[in-house]
Amino acid sequence: MYEKVMHSVEYIKSRVANKPQVAIILGSGLGDLVDAVENQVGIDYKDIPYFPQSTVVGHAGRLVFGTINGVDVVLMQGRFHYYEGYSMQEVTYPVYVMQQLGAQQIVITNACGGINPSFAPGTLMLINDFINLFGTNPLIGRNDERFGPRFPDMSEPYKKELIALAKTTADEIGVAWREGVYAGCTGPYYETAAEIRAYAGMGADAIGMSTVPETIVANYLGMQVLGIACVTNMATGIQKGKHSHANVVETAQKASEDLCRWVKEVLGKLK
Repeated sequence: MYEKVMHSVEYIKSRVANKPQVAIILGSGLGDLVDAVENQVGIDYKDIPYFPQSTVVGHAGRLVFGTINGVDVVLMQGRFHYYEGYSMQEVTYPVYVMQQLGAQQIVITNACGGINPSFAPGTLMLINDFINLFGTNPLIGRNDERFGPRFPDMSEPYKKELIALAKTTADEIGVAWREGVYAGCTGPYYETAAEIRAYAGMGADAIGMSTVPETIVANYLGMQVLGIACVTNMATGIQKGKHSHANVVETAQKASEDLCRWVKEVLGKLK
């Protein structure tokens, strides 16, 4: 694993000169932040050794390097999901690469379903904790101390200082936000009403099919994590009618303007 990651890193360094301070993972329909990147250099996933390929509508499939508000960044324009058939190590592989490229902080975004009945489609939720419903973990297997410890701490998976900074920034620029717990499950189906009642009882405010594996690995690697979930639909049993991925992407794209403004201003304060 370590040798593969370093091979990917060396290839990317041969194409890109800047060293990213912050990594950003863009969820379904949330790719517009790329438009805010100055001095862009893009690398397709298919060109990077050992990188998986994104297969989901709404995910472009490339790394974008440049600056946002004066901060060197690398953006994942399209992520990988466990339900696509990848292993957990493959799902989280880009996090290892971005950390080895120099990123010490990571902003993880997603499109998700709302469980908290006070939410509505379009709500932007700061993630303050997670529930792992995947039934597995990206750190299972032999540990390589060059990456991180065998038993990483998860008492603060989302950095409290970054959450506080995001709240203050949102209030200053007039972006509405909520805060809550994100439950990550395998998918690829939209959960049943009974499952949603169970997850609500566990304390979940939102649910989706990503983010948790990346959060685990980022913490393992010593990165500071800021998580923002875009509620694109209310979960089964709360929402009336059927679910549609097209509607998820459409709602995310509508909320993307506020999300992009928000992340851009937060980055400016990390300089």
